[in-house]
Order: sequence, then C-alpha cells, then structure tokens
Amino acid sequence: MKKIVVMTLLLICGMTAALAQKPAEIKFDKLTHNFGTFSEKNPVVTCTFTYTNVGESPLIINQAVASCGCTVPEYTKTPVKPGEKGEIKVTYNGTGKFPGHFKKIITVRTNGAVEMTRLYIEGDMTEATE
Repeated sequence: MKKIVVMTLLLICGMTAALAQKPAEIKFDKLTHNFGTFSEKNPVVTCTFTYTNVGESPLIINQAVASCGCTVPEYTKTPVKPGEKGEIKVTYNGTGKFPGHFKKIITVRTNGAVEMTRLYIEGDMTEATE
C-alpha cells in the first residue's frame, strides 16, 4: 500500500514539474512578403523572415519546406534562446517559369507551443522584352 502511495506522489510531482515548464514560442515580424513586379531577366529574388522566441525554452526549427522546388528556404539551425531572434531566408527562382503572378507557401515546423506556421511569398514576374 505504501508503494502505491509513494508511486502516486512521485507521478503527481513529475507531472507538475513537466507542466510548469513553459514551451518555446515563435513570433514572426511578418507572415507574408510581396516581391512586387520583377523581370524575367532577373528571375531570382530573395527575402528574409525574422522571428523571435517569445517563449521560455530554446526554440528549434525542425523543418522549413516550400510548396515547390522553385522556392528554397534556409533557416537558423541552432536553438534560439528565449528573447533572441532567428531568420528564415527564402529564395524564389523563376527561371523557366511562365511570367505572371505567383504565390508560394513555406511551412515551418518547430518545437514551440504552436508547432506549425505558414509563411507566404508572392509577386509578379514580367516577360523579358528584348
């Protein structure tokens, strides 16, 4: 009987300690970037999304995946301490793509309270005129 009481108390203490830890939390300066209009002659454009860890534990980006191969995200691989900033650099390459409007999605997965966030890039690539 004593074993059951001791085990129950240990379980309650362990759960309380686990719940007391506040998770990491990501907060982006912006979720959308519009490149505006750019020429097919210079089809590669880049932007940077800046984020802050507003939680109380280190923030780790596990994955940043674009909706197509023409968009490449690069992100901070090391844990971001509470209160510090990190970056996700996104490059769109319109080489071989049809001119016109585009909109792409970058899905970011973290260890934070909100595990998934979507970032959006868009713009208008105009046809190259000789």
